[in-house]
Amino acid sequence: MANSPQAKKRARQNEKNRKHNASLRSMARTYVKKVQAKIEAGNYEEAQAAFQKAQPVMDSMVNKGIFAKNKVARQKSRLSAKIKALKSA
Repeated sequence: MANSPQAKKRARQNEKNRKHNASLRSMARTYVKKVQAKIEAGNYEEAQAAFQKAQPVMDSMVNKGIFAKNKVARQKSRLSAKIKALKSA
């Protein structure tokens, strides 16, 4: 348990930041799930539009330190490949 005033303030800040980061993480995951839903529905145009909306959100989460850079790059690459596969199919 935090005893000093500094440690108490740090504990308050950590909890506030944890909740804020959880909210951002959830929002980013929702964007990805929307893209995946459009892909599974088989609609290329809607999937492409959803992906265009999701990309800047995912990139901003990297800049904020919510997700690792390589994780987001991997997710974007896989989603893009699935969308391209929809177009050719």
